[in-house]
Amino acid sequence: MIQTQTSAGIIIYRQTIEGPKFLLLYHGHNYWNFPKGKMEGTERIIQTALREVQEETGLKNSEIKLKKNFKTKERFSFKDKINKDKIFKVVTFYLAETKQPVIKISKEHQGYGWFLYSEAKRILNRYKNTQDIITKAFNIIKKEDKNIFPPQKPFIQNKKFIT
Repeated sequence: MIQTQTSAGIIIYRQTIEGPKFLLLYHGHNYWNFPKGKMEGTERIIQTALREVQEETGLKNSEIKLKKNFKTKERFSFKDKINKDKIFKVVTFYLAETKQPVIKISKEHQGYGWFLYSEAKRILNRYKNTQDIITKAFNIIKKEDKNIFPPQKPFIQNKKFIT
């Protein structure tokens, strides 16, 4: 029997001197991902995403700013460990910025980290779809927030280039 699950989450980032850093939650067993979870009752998909972020990170709706032009889906199948049913899962992701560096993780997570795009992509290397999603998010941030990616001019000292 095939079951369908609908989930939602938010890719959260914050600006730093080094560039945007993405929030990844650690579930154990070398598994990192964005805050996300299953839709409950009559929730709309965005309500699910916002609720899950608050439950899993402690971030309130007032502490995140959703990017209006970003919404993407991840689709995958897996086998339920208990009853061995095949589950087809669709996760809708939004993108949001926060200024809050401190996260209060839920009991379902073992830790969290803020990672630059290149680090986050490397950490997510087991999941190509998730890597593609973070790349889409990073490209939107780059496109919208051009002032956070100023062109780097080399600083010349003793005739050596230092960037």
